[in-house]
Amino acid sequence: MSLQVEKLEKNMAKLTIEVSAEELEAAIEVAYQKNKNKISVPGFRKGKVPRKMIEKMYGPAIFYEDAANELIPTAYEKALEECEEEIVSSPQIDVVQIEAGKPFIFTAEVALKPEVSLGKYKGVKVEAADVTVTEEEIDAQIQRERENSARTITVEDRAVKDGDMTVIDFEGFVDGVAFEGGKGTDYPLTIGSGAFIPGFEEQLVGAEIGKEVEVNVTFPAEYHAADLAGKPAVFKCTVKSITEKQLPELDDEFASEVSVFDTLAEYREDVKKTLEMKKNDEAKRAKEDAVIDAIVADSAMEIPEAMIETQQRQIVDEFAQRLQMQGLSMEQYFQFTGLNPQMMLEQVKPQALSRIQSRLVLEAIVKAEGIEATEEDFDAEAAKMAETYQMELDKVKEVLGENGKKQVMQDIAIAKAVEFVVAEAKEGAAKKTTAKKTTKKAEDAEEAPAKKTAAKKTTKKAETEEAPAKKPAAKKTTKKAAEKTEE
Repeated sequence: MSLQVEKLEKNMAKLTIEVSAEELEAAIEVAYQKNKNKISVPGFRKGKVPRKMIEKMYGPAIFYEDAANELIPTAYEKALEECEEEIVSSPQIDVVQIEAGKPFIFTAEVALKPEVSLGKYKGVKVEAADVTVTEEEIDAQIQRERENSARTITVEDRAVKDGDMTVIDFEGFVDGVAFEGGKGTDYPLTIGSGAFIPGFEEQLVGAEIGKEVEVNVTFPAEYHAADLAGKPAVFKCTVKSITEKQLPELDDEFASEVSVFDTLAEYREDVKKTLEMKKNDEAKRAKEDAVIDAIVADSAMEIPEAMIETQQRQIVDEFAQRLQMQGLSMEQYFQFTGLNPQMMLEQVKPQALSRIQSRLVLEAIVKAEGIEATEEDFDAEAAKMAETYQMELDKVKEVLGENGKKQVMQDIAIAKAVEFVVAEAKEGAAKKTTAKKTTKKAEDAEEAPAKKTAAKKTTKKAETEEAPAKKPAAKKTTKKAAEKTEE
């Protein structure tokens, strides 16, 4: 295999990769062996047709696509190892030459890691956060606990009100015609949850059990089903059952049931301490975010679009994995939110850009300050991983290998850079925070892209995961080659 690297504008490069004619011939033979049982030729049993006969009947290119799929992932991987440039995106693959008896040539257009011109990163000024816990915040937290401890009772003597949990049958009509996917039976719906399109749930308030009501709504202009987007619709709904929550009394008995304390006063004091700890943690994350944002704003870098696109896909993949852990698929998520894959990618683009910028400036600070991770640092981190995954320490190190160890040590150095710039920062007047929210950047790192999905809170440190994939996927080539390259 041979490699040529041509640098393009805006931190892009074209890799021209050449594979020998002998390797191409071997890949064609592999393709023939895989496919011979699928090809029928009069006078021959399946699987017994000579390759030359098949190529004569269907053309010599019949096995070229599968041969390319066989060669591209391995050849690209070798090119990555040989290339001295740091590649930070998935490749866009184009086949230049594929013909038996000649070298196989293809190109891979990729993004290169951009240079960073660091601005001021020592003594950055940020606002301090007010970590005072108010009585209203304590009341709100206790009320949430009451909601969690509420009993559910069946209601039969009144109409639906806001907050009720109902079971309904419904069928939707546009211009008097029922539309596909607009019908549901025994559907659980909490009034006020925002699970349905705007205006739907509010119109069920006052509905009585067993009586049909008409709900008039208009589908959002960007609804995922194009044939319904922006159109008025009528839903015929029947409430089949109503249940409501019955909150426990706010007294010592309640406190003893939800905590280790005997009295409401003791429980209330513990809630206050917990909120104070939470606010202090959030203030710490907010300071980290603010410092890094200020450094990014004062630094210069030209980030290639392909690098951002790769990070967008990585964020969506991470979110899909979290959904899967909750028992949901991306298809279900799109149905619930009205999003589609392209809309979701666009929605996470600012987050992708923020991740990349943060990582790049922190890497530049690591280099400028000579920050390093020691073997002791790595051992400590590996020990944490062993405890988390309940594995032997030696096994963790074996699984990580040299590349994994290198990545862990890079991440440790990045974390040290965060600690360095935060320690160097100067705080101004206090800025009030609440315990209910965390900083925007902290939310970005793990937040679900749609409004109606619960978000995990994290910190800027978590955002500084390695953005570019070292083994990127082929963006344009035959389907199998793209899948293999991504693996």
